[in-house]
Amino acid sequence: MDNKQLIEKFYQSFAARDADGMVACYADDIRFEDPAFGPLKGNDAKNMWRMLLKNPDIQITFNNVKADDNTGSADWVAVYTFSRTGRKVTNRVSATFEFKDGKISKHTDRFNIWKWAGQAMGLKGYLLGWTPLMRNGIQKQAVGLLTKYNA
Repeated sequence: MDNKQLIEKFYQSFAARDADGMVACYADDIRFEDPAFGPLKGNDAKNMWRMLLKNPDIQITFNNVKADDNTGSADWVAVYTFSRTGRKVTNRVSATFEFKDGKISKHTDRFNIWKWAGQAMGLKGYLLGWTPLMRNGIQKQAVGLLTKYNA
C-alpha cells in the first residue's frame, strides 16, 4: 500500500467508525497534534480517535488526498453534536502527514479553533474563542476527557 492509499484507508476507517482500522495506520510512536488536544503521542493519540468515535452521530467526509514517499495531506470534515452543549458542529480540517516504515508517524490537523468554539459553545465561543485563555481551556478539557477515557 502506498502512502496515498494509507491516508485513504485512515479516513475510510474513520468514516466507517472503525477506530482499530484508523490506529492500524499509525506507527507505535505516532505524534499527533491539533488545536483542541494539543500534542499527543503513541497510545494517547490512538485512544483519542477511539474516544471521539464514541459520539454516535459523527459523520466524516474527506478529499484532496495527496502523498509522496515522505509526506502527505488531506482535507476532511466532521459533522457532529458537541456533547457538552448539544450544539451541531461542522469542523473543516486540513491534515498533514509524515510516514515511516509504511505507517503514519506524524499527523497534524489544523482548523479554526475560534470558528469551532463558536459552533460548539455558542455566543461565549464566538466572543472568546480567539483568546489564549479559551484555547487553553479547550485543550485542558479535551486532554482531561482523554485522561478519563484512558483510565
